[in-house]
Amino acid sequence: MTRTDGAGRAGLVDEFRAVFRGHPAGVALVAARGAHGPVGLTVSSVASVSAAPPALSFSLGAGLSARALLDAETFVVHLLHAGSVDLARAFATSGGPRFTADQGWMTLPTGEPALAGAGVVMRCRRLHAIPVGDATLVAAEVLEVLTRPSGGQPLVYHDRAYHRFDG
Repeated sequence: MTRTDGAGRAGLVDEFRAVFRGHPAGVALVAARGAHGPVGLTVSSVASVSAAPPALSFSLGAGLSARALLDAETFVVHLLHAGSVDLARAFATSGGPRFTADQGWMTLPTGEPALAGAGVVMRCRRLHAIPVGDATLVAAEVLEVLTRPSGGQPLVYHDRAYHRFDG
């Protein structure tokens, strides 16, 4: 067992990371209209919070895209399907190609960028942004479900790699 005092903190962090590398998670892309254009990033922490009213949560790190997303009042959460690996990688990598024409982006009437071919697209409004350690936990109200699951296989992140879920 790892100690949790100051001397064991680094070991605990390493063990915590290892635990979650072994825990599969669905992959999503969060995008918004930022002050200087569209912003977005890949997340694997989207979770349902409430069905009535519909609400979800996810966490963000401390990067520039995350800060721009936190400044946006509304944003779009895309639940990605197995065919979206390249897109997930692009938005998970600093300097990766983003919002290109061949990725299939469009602009919603409300101004947010949205992927035409995403498995599920939900337009959301931020309710709360809670700092937790080196991350921010975002709780959001779902305003609209713009597309519904097509029956395609979801994209899953497990052990630092993207996988197709064949459940």
